[in-house]
Amino acid sequence: MRARFKSRTDARTVPIVPIEKDVFDAWLADQPAATRIWVESTGFKAAPRSLSLVAGEDGALGSVLFGVETHDDFWAYADLPGRLPAGSYRIDARMERAAATGAALGWALGCYAYDRYAAKRSAPVPALVWPAGADRAHVRSAAEATTTIRDLINTPASDMGPAELAASVRRVGEAKGAEVAEIKGAALLRRGYPTIHAVGRASANAPRLVDLRWGRADAPRVTLVGKGVCFDSGGLDIKPARGMLRMKKDMGGAAHMLGLAEMIMAAGLDVRLRVLVPAVENSVSGNALRPLDVVRTRSGIAVEVGNTDAEGRLILCDAITEAESEGPDLLVDCATLTGAARVALGPELPAFFCNDDGLAGELSSAGETVSDPLWRLPLWRPYRRMLDSKTADINNVSDGGMAGAITAALYLQEFVNGTTPWIHLDIMAWNLTARPGRPVGGEAQGMRALFALIESRFGRKAGTG
Repeated sequence: MRARFKSRTDARTVPIVPIEKDVFDAWLADQPAATRIWVESTGFKAAPRSLSLVAGEDGALGSVLFGVETHDDFWAYADLPGRLPAGSYRIDARMERAAATGAALGWALGCYAYDRYAAKRSAPVPALVWPAGADRAHVRSAAEATTTIRDLINTPASDMGPAELAASVRRVGEAKGAEVAEIKGAALLRRGYPTIHAVGRASANAPRLVDLRWGRADAPRVTLVGKGVCFDSGGLDIKPARGMLRMKKDMGGAAHMLGLAEMIMAAGLDVRLRVLVPAVENSVSGNALRPLDVVRTRSGIAVEVGNTDAEGRLILCDAITEAESEGPDLLVDCATLTGAARVALGPELPAFFCNDDGLAGELSSAGETVSDPLWRLPLWRPYRRMLDSKTADINNVSDGGMAGAITAALYLQEFVNGTTPWIHLDIMAWNLTARPGRPVGGEAQGMRALFALIESRFGRKAGTG
């Protein structure tokens, strides 16, 4: 975590005064004459995200006035690290625990920078004194998990292929005492994962299934499945150059499930956690998967490949079948799966599907509470007919371009036991434009909402938290 925090103030600590616009006039009337003159002369009116740097009596920076919508505006504080001079700061406001935690987390996320390949590294960030009452452990965990997700997605495919993604899972898992296993190459066929092998076999970087397990064996089972397509050329149904430009992010689902697992393990939630990451590169070569090939999946369902560029659902279905073999109490899969979800909801609002109305409501509520929103789309069964195949049991794409996010979810649902509580996230995992705390590039979407849901449902191990 790049953010800097301090435990206490000192003589050089500068107060940040958050001011809501509707109380600005009353606040200003209570200020010393020098402050009123400065504020009026600079035109500061407490508009959201506006700043006024106020000099102290000694001529040094004395305080920072900061316009906010509300004092608990989570993302407002993410705007500050990149706009303030180096130094030490504290937030001069009374906050409830949730607001204090949110402000600290916003600050931490605003400190993020991806500079692995930059000759000149990012400048040091200012330090924040921990707001009173903030949940420091949660802030660190959420910030570190978000950094994991962003870093993995931002790394070029030349340095983040299937082998490197598997190594990242192993690194995170072993740091938390998890067991991590791996099946790769031809062993996928011998052990019954034919679609993972079929999608990834054309790459020189062998396909693999990474399997992380953590927690006591008799705890409630939470299984996470993440799409790990480290680069997607589209296969023989090759993408145009523009469509391929950001395809290093196509392993964003795997990155999200790893970040979520990192939070779960750090918090000591009382679950038997399993993370399954099918890691492949969808490449073109003489042995590449072909349009209208038929592949028999791990479940026994025969799939006709209507389009090799719909490869994510192919690798996920084998992993979901494996997940179902243990009867999880909650199954979550996450994928950068369809452009249709982006057309429907845009890049900033992830779509999710769920086979349980109560569970879906809990997730939506959790997302609102932690400022990590998602939007539910329907598993509309009549559209299942769009996936009918004359050759096999099912096609991996619909005949036509309509309802693409829904038909993709319906395809995955074919591999989910009807009694298993299941959530499917279809995410962008990328910021097209910069916003406070969210630079252009890889982004965590829905992870904190999922963590809040899982924590609420299953709680923590005795003696933790």
